[in-house]
Amino acid sequence: MFSSLFKKSGSTTPEPTPAPADNPLAAPVETPDVPKPDGHGLDVGALLEPPAAPAGGGPQIGPKDDARTAELTPKVVEAISTVFDPEIPVNIYELGLIYKIEADADSRVKVEMTLTSPACPSAQQLPSEVRYKVKALEGVTDAFVEVVWEPSWTKDLMSDDAKMALGMF
Repeated sequence: MFSSLFKKSGSTTPEPTPAPADNPLAAPVETPDVPKPDGHGLDVGALLEPPAAPAGGGPQIGPKDDARTAELTPKVVEAISTVFDPEIPVNIYELGLIYKIEADADSRVKVEMTLTSPACPSAQQLPSEVRYKVKALEGVTDAFVEVVWEPSWTKDLMSDDAKMALGMF
């Protein structure tokens, strides 16, 4: 009945399990860094916290250059206006999520933005997409996005066009 499990030589000893090097399925699996349980289940608070800022207080650019900021801001706004919150059919600029745009003399751009809530499901996606789109602009050498929580986002920060698109008038 179990003869297929044993070597054909007639041995009654099952074949040894292959070593991890021989068996790619037995190799260690890397797991993502996830919040650890706090004794009562998953630490939901860790999921709601914004990503920690890098040492030194967050993304840094050189001193603000007013001329470069004035030159690059329209391009940056245009690029950011192509980023949409997946849950809201309005771009994040019109939603009022962009608080500040600055550039230094080396054309490094810093964007300060917020999210509609700390529990926003797009908390990782939106800042990454903003950085990608701004960094891709001609004339921009690097881009940094800092998510800030003050002032808190409210519907009052939305443009009139955004309010109209969402039927809030």
